[in-house]
This record gives sequence, C-alpha cells and structure tokens, in this order.
Amino acid sequence: MSDNGASHPTDPTTRASSSPDDTTIETVSFAKKAGDIPLSILDLAQVGGGQSVGEAINASVELAQAAEATGRFERIWFAEHHNMKHIASAATSVLLAHVAARTNTIRVGSGGVMLPNHSPLVIAEQFGTLAELHPGRIDLGLGRAPGTDQRTWQALRRDPHASDRFPQDVVELQGLLSDESPLAGIEAVPGQGTHVPLYILGSSMFGAKLAAALGLPYAFASHFAPDALQAAVYAYRTEFRPSEQLAEPHVIAALNVVAAETDDAAATMYEEVLRARVRSLATRFGAADRRLSDDEIEMLLDSPAGQQAKHMLTYTAIGGPERVGAYLEQFAEHAMADELMMTNAARGLEAQKRALEIVASVR
Repeated sequence: MSDNGASHPTDPTTRASSSPDDTTIETVSFAKKAGDIPLSILDLAQVGGGQSVGEAINASVELAQAAEATGRFERIWFAEHHNMKHIASAATSVLLAHVAARTNTIRVGSGGVMLPNHSPLVIAEQFGTLAELHPGRIDLGLGRAPGTDQRTWQALRRDPHASDRFPQDVVELQGLLSDESPLAGIEAVPGQGTHVPLYILGSSMFGAKLAAALGLPYAFASHFAPDALQAAVYAYRTEFRPSEQLAEPHVIAALNVVAAETDDAAATMYEEVLRARVRSLATRFGAADRRLSDDEIEMLLDSPAGQQAKHMLTYTAIGGPERVGAYLEQFAEHAMADELMMTNAARGLEAQKRALEIVASVR
C-alpha cells in the first residue's frame, strides 16, 4: 500500500463534496486541531479466533478502562447485532451495565439499540435502570435497521413493519424517559424522569432528517457506509430544529483508525484489517464451509467482495501519531462533525490499547 501522504486512498479530501455546493453551513468553520476534536469509541466487541465470548467481553472492559485512563475519550458505545458469532454485544444493555460498573467517568452507551426489535417501554425501563445506576453516564443511540438478517429478525418475534414506526417509537421512547408519560396510566419504572439523552444513528437522509426534526444529535455510520456522509450532515444541519435536549445541532461522524508507532507499521496493520474484512464478506457470500487461504484472499482483493471491503473502509486513518492527527483534522472538517467516533481496527487487545494511547497523544 502506498505510504506517501497526499495520495492516500482514504484521505477524506480526495472525495468530492456531496453537499449542494462547496460552502460550509453558513459561515461556520469545522476546522480544528486534532487535540481539540472530541473523540469517542465504537467498540465492536469482537470475538477473536480461539477466544470465548467471556474473554471478548473482558477485553472490551479493559479497552474501556484504558480509554478512560487517557482522559481523552468522551464515550464508548456498543451496537446491537444478532446471530453474528464474532460479535458479543447482542444483549446490548446487559453489556453496557457490565462495562459501566467497571469504569467511573467515561460515558457508556448504545451505538445503537435497534429500536424496531423492541417495544419503547422495554428500552425505557432498561436504560432508565442504567441511568439510575450510573447517573449522567448513559447514552441511548437508536437505529432503524434490525441489526441482523431477515430470518433472525423473525426469530426475534418482531413485526416486519416495525421499522416503519421508527419515528413514532422514538417519540414514544423519549416521552417515557421524560417527566410525564405519553401513555395514559403507563409509566416506565425505572425510566421516567431520567431524561436519558437520545441519539439518532443513520447512514442515509432518513435518519438525518428525523434527527433534525426532533432536535436530537445525529451519528453517521461513515465507518462502513461512507457514501451519503456529507449530504446527510448538510441536510441535518440546515433542517435542525432546537429541542429541550439540544439547542444546536450535534454531529458525530464515525471512522476507522489504524494507529501504530510508525506509518509503515500502521500500513501493514491496515492490510491485515482489509484481508480480515474480505474474508468476512467472502464467508457471508457463500464460502462459510471452509477457511480461505491467504492466496485465495489475495485473489479476492479485486473481486466484488474485495471492492466492497475497500469501499467500507473509505474513511480510515492509517499511520503513526502525526499522520493520524492530520487525518482526524481533515475528516472532521470534511464531515462537518462536532465529534468523531473511532472504531479501533488494531488486531489484538494490546495493540488496541496502544492505538488508543497514540490517538489520545495527538495534539
């Protein structure tokens, strides 16, 4: 992989603007020094090869503690996924309780809970309980996708039209967490009066416009769905309506980070990350009955699975401290973001903890 700076394939400045014109929102500048950009973490709670689920969860706890120790990261989020043997965050609220109980200051939240899989009342009770246990530290990010395949969604016993009710369910959930329930004779206990902050997650115009209409923060999943980033953020910022929770728009843009001691070491790590992503996609496309060899993975890099993997990693900071810092600055401005949320793509817990230290040291 090329390692010569400006031509980096994932440099955000190489992507054309998707906003209606080339100006920023009004006259606001989103340019900041890397050390001034609020940073957070999306932990995928991955179960590595030869690792048990319990070991993976313990690693997530250690990573959260390491992030907290740096004093640099605002929050750590976990996402709801089902029927994925390499991801340990299916019971998202249970995992959040475990992590929050073993940390002290960092915010802990969902990135996100897939609301169509649940009744708003159940989520209000779960996150209300978390908020009572850990006051001022719980976030509730909400997504509209099922977080799984259609057959698994059926096993969750959900209505196939539940996603269509997402806006109404968000409003109902927000009301259940407020001081006065929107449902006559029904209160979320725990939950009512906790005012757990809501975040709308998305990768398209739908989530952007909903977040703007409700006056909620918007988190864009550009770490794997890069295409609509600028257009969605532009729409959110221009259509935002202030609310009781939020007076001004707040954008969280996600990206992948592969940070190491040197640029060369990070480049090598990125190639490993890319191959692992290609292997995962190829397995999903029908090669699940055997483990693909390294030579087969190499051949697949130019296949549709390989091209999809590269595209999903469009927004990836790769390098040592200086290069990662420069990328964070460029990406924050490109995404018109108030906060960046990183997935830590380093392989192995020790490498991930060192990557957090490197990112935290960037000024």
